[in-house]
Amino acid sequence: MAGSQWELPPELCCRPMAFVALTGLDVVYNAVHRAIWDAFCANRRADRVPISFKVLPGDHEYPKCRTKRTSYEWYIPKGILKTGWMNKHLNLVPALVVLFYELDWDDPQWKEKQSECATKVEIVRTSLQGRNTKVAVVLIQKKTPLPPGEDLVASERAAALCNACDLSGKSLFVLPHTDHLVGYIIRLENAFYEHAQTYYYTEIRRVKSHKEFLNKTTHQLLFVRHQFKIAFFSELKQDTQNALKYYRTAYSLIHELRAHETNMLEIKTMAGFINYKICRLCFQHNTPLDAIAQFRKHIDLCKKKIGSAELAFEHAAWMSKQFQSFGELFDEAIKLGLTAIQTQNPGFYYQQAACYSQDRKQQAQQLCQAGASNPSSEPLETQSGGLDFYGQRPWRQGHQSIDPPDAEKEKNGILALQIKERDVPHSELIIALLSNAVAQFKKYKCPRMKSHLMVQMGEEYYHAKDYTKALKLLDYVMCDYRTERWWGLLTAILTTALRCAYLMASVKDYIIYCMELLGRASTLKEEQESRIEKNLLKVLANEVPDAEPDCDPSSVTAARSLWSDRMALAGSNELTVEVQDYIPFIQCKAKFQSPSFHVDQPIQLQVFLRADCPHLISFNKLAVSLSNQEYNQWCVVESSGEESMSLLPGKTKCFNFSFVAKTEDVGKKIEITGIEVMLGSDRGRCVFVSWRGAGGDAASTHEALMASRSSRRWGRSMEARQEPDWDSLTVQHSTMIISRVPKISVQLSHQPPALHNEMYCISLTVQSQEEGVAKDLKLTAGLKPGQDANLGQTTHVTLDGSKVCDDSAPALLPDIPLGDLKPGEKLERSVYVKCESCGPRVFLFHVAYSIDTTVEGRQIVCKCHKDETVTIETVIPFDVSVKFVSTKFESLDRVAVDIPFLLMTDILSSSPWPLQLVSSSLELLTVTSNTPQLQSQIQEVVLQTGECASECFCLRCPPQSNSNSTVATGQYLISWKRKSSSADSPLIQTTVTLPHIILESVPLYIHAELPSFGRVRESLSVRYHIENRTALVQEVEMAVEPSDAFMFSGLKQVRLRILPGSEQQMLYNYYPLMAGYQTLPQLNISLPRCPTTNTHSLRRFLPQRIFVKPQGRQLDDASIAAA
Repeated sequence: MAGSQWELPPELCCRPMAFVALTGLDVVYNAVHRAIWDAFCANRRADRVPISFKVLPGDHEYPKCRTKRTSYEWYIPKGILKTGWMNKHLNLVPALVVLFYELDWDDPQWKEKQSECATKVEIVRTSLQGRNTKVAVVLIQKKTPLPPGEDLVASERAAALCNACDLSGKSLFVLPHTDHLVGYIIRLENAFYEHAQTYYYTEIRRVKSHKEFLNKTTHQLLFVRHQFKIAFFSELKQDTQNALKYYRTAYSLIHELRAHETNMLEIKTMAGFINYKICRLCFQHNTPLDAIAQFRKHIDLCKKKIGSAELAFEHAAWMSKQFQSFGELFDEAIKLGLTAIQTQNPGFYYQQAACYSQDRKQQAQQLCQAGASNPSSEPLETQSGGLDFYGQRPWRQGHQSIDPPDAEKEKNGILALQIKERDVPHSELIIALLSNAVAQFKKYKCPRMKSHLMVQMGEEYYHAKDYTKALKLLDYVMCDYRTERWWGLLTAILTTALRCAYLMASVKDYIIYCMELLGRASTLKEEQESRIEKNLLKVLANEVPDAEPDCDPSSVTAARSLWSDRMALAGSNELTVEVQDYIPFIQCKAKFQSPSFHVDQPIQLQVFLRADCPHLISFNKLAVSLSNQEYNQWCVVESSGEESMSLLPGKTKCFNFSFVAKTEDVGKKIEITGIEVMLGSDRGRCVFVSWRGAGGDAASTHEALMASRSSRRWGRSMEARQEPDWDSLTVQHSTMIISRVPKISVQLSHQPPALHNEMYCISLTVQSQEEGVAKDLKLTAGLKPGQDANLGQTTHVTLDGSKVCDDSAPALLPDIPLGDLKPGEKLERSVYVKCESCGPRVFLFHVAYSIDTTVEGRQIVCKCHKDETVTIETVIPFDVSVKFVSTKFESLDRVAVDIPFLLMTDILSSSPWPLQLVSSSLELLTVTSNTPQLQSQIQEVVLQTGECASECFCLRCPPQSNSNSTVATGQYLISWKRKSSSADSPLIQTTVTLPHIILESVPLYIHAELPSFGRVRESLSVRYHIENRTALVQEVEMAVEPSDAFMFSGLKQVRLRILPGSEQQMLYNYYPLMAGYQTLPQLNISLPRCPTTNTHSLRRFLPQRIFVKPQGRQLDDASIAAA
């Protein structure tokens, strides 16, 4: 049977829509009619009613209607469903025929055209031949009609036209050809749809009416047929819920039929059709679980209904189509919005369809013998060219008995089907299904399912002899199996790939797969590996390899011819195979013996090779490629003469290389970029096996991980082994070239911490332990780069310690030349650092030089350097506190203008080292000294840690223009240095800004003259000076308060008048009565003309107390002697 027989008919798969025939339209020559037809058909949106339109001529012959059967008593059905029935009701028998006729209500030839229209309607009815198809008339008019009821002429003529045509009023329509044509067409469609609904409803009633004439003994097929027809008409009516119900009933009835070999195919065919309809409607109703359940039920019921054993391949083909159709339905539903998951997606159904296609292929190979020939093509031919009923055999159509009517014809028919099956392209069908499944599994992220099916696709391409595509698919999949370490699967795939490569005579692919099948990932037996190794050696010798087992003999013959051509070709005898993505039979690991080498040391490189093949393998060259290609010449080993290098199976062989680095590569990294082993020779074929980096292949990373875990667990050591353990060998793919180890000593001497702003001395001593002369010494000294940027602005470095450096001095002095240094010679330098902020700093002292040396007989100039760093803390040397006091040493908030006051300074040492205060001075701005000359009182004072030095200065503030304003005082300058510093070291000057003072003016200044002490019962003279500091005459009232400690003589109360700028004196004699510190009698002073000035503010300048000594007595000789 033809392969296309298993395809579902298109009328079953399409969406059934009501069929409406349009007559009377000349769409070719009449522009108005063409516009009407385009409005019906062009750009139909989803919201328009589901109708299938077709333009037919007015006298079109519709299918004849069979004579209505009055009784089914002696009727025996010949089959379930005729092959043309669905197409007939979809495309041949309309539910409604619409006659279009151009006629206006005011047409002058109304009577003639009315008669002509009635004639055309009658012709349509006659051509329908008694069917229930509805007929409607559409009048094409040029004018827009008036609203119903307003045009009386139109109403009358419409009624007359309906009578003439034998139409109901609902079957006559008017279509004005105006700008709103599409709107009128849509309204017409809706009316047509209602008529079609009525027609299909009538048809359903008609089919249902047959049920009462049927019996279950002889009419079982009719029960199925009628339920299918009712369901199909319901679909045409767009009643999908009822359609689903009737399809389910039909499906149940079809499995109640008695099945035997003669009708098995028909039952399965119709069951497949009905199942398809049920599943499609379930997906349409958004109930996918119901669709899946129905499909599983369908498969369970039908998978055992194989039918004739000689045609078992037909059952496999039918099962494959069932799964494929459901997968397509599932996929279509997903595109319309259904959500699928990993474990339930269309890919599983395409995969199962492919499995049944593979079964079909195997059964066809068994049943359809190549030697058989078709005796005649007659069994598969029919008079009409097609079958009358779905699923029946061409040579016995309509036959429903258990036994075939003609055994000889049955035998010939089966033989014809078997012969026809041989021409079916099974591999193409399988590959197409697998391809669909792979696309689905890729979409739903199922990588292992995808890989599994791609392997099957590759094998099918191999069986179809499309070796190029087979190899492409298998090569793609092998990457996944190598990564996931499925060695058994990988070996099976490699075996198929090797066959493909052999049959294609693809030399490079053949070599790669041979190398991998000989490797450690292969699970082949030793004799198989020996055969493959023998073939590989033949290819390397430019000879034709032996054929792979299980290959098609005809393909082997063609392959040998191709191999012979390949061997004869000149210029193609060199191949490079990059094996980092494969698992070849030669393993390679390379490592530098150290992560870094000094430039005066030879660089040691080791390359380890190991063969996994069953027999000894020879190679002629080993080359290592490095990132600096100039070193490659030192990393090559070649066979000498006739002898070649060889690897024993399972044994590790080590190759050592050594070379000297160039001085300009100091600080650079040298990497192994590749390793190459040459198999074969120039006489045959050269194959360069290339590893990227320091060796390793697709399985090396995992093996190294497992080896590290094992060594940690069991504590394996390589020292106890004579031969290195391959798994324990680690790869060191790069090394760093570092400068030669310097043989000089750099010593730093200093006295931390550094003091703020001092010239801090760091002594540097460089001594050579070199055997030769250290040339061109250079010193870089200063703040180490990479620290806070603010430190660089507040740190200054100089070599001149005789003076304090300014801000132009840098933070780092680079490349200071120091000359040459002979062996054992010592060199000293002093570096001075000035730190203008506190905190820690890291200083770098970098001494660089060059020296001549010999490495493996080569003279090179090495640049060496020695770095020393030191962290120095900077601290404040001393704290300075300043305060203003009165002449009575009382703290002052305000300073009176032109009245003496005192400036007190305290210098507290916080340095761990003794400080020498050389001098101090004042730079005054608004105030002046009250003494003739200011002298430093701390000159040459040495302060130990925690000691304090104090000074006192008497100052006076002259009158200012703004007497109540705040004014700046000036600066306090201190010159100092470390006590331990040399005599010629520069002095450090620290400047302290004095605080501002608030000035106030007083109208009256009173001060007293009195001795420093008094004595009991001896007169004490006190003179008060009263000065008027204002421009006005001041009246002063004075009164002396009595005191228990003193008697006094003088004016107790007086009223004075003092001229501006003049002074008055008042003299009092105080007579002390008690010894000790005594409070002087207080003066009460008031200024009537200055009410804001009180007694307290004037009295603050006067002394409050005086010390009174006890009364003395004369000492005689007796008292002295007694003492």
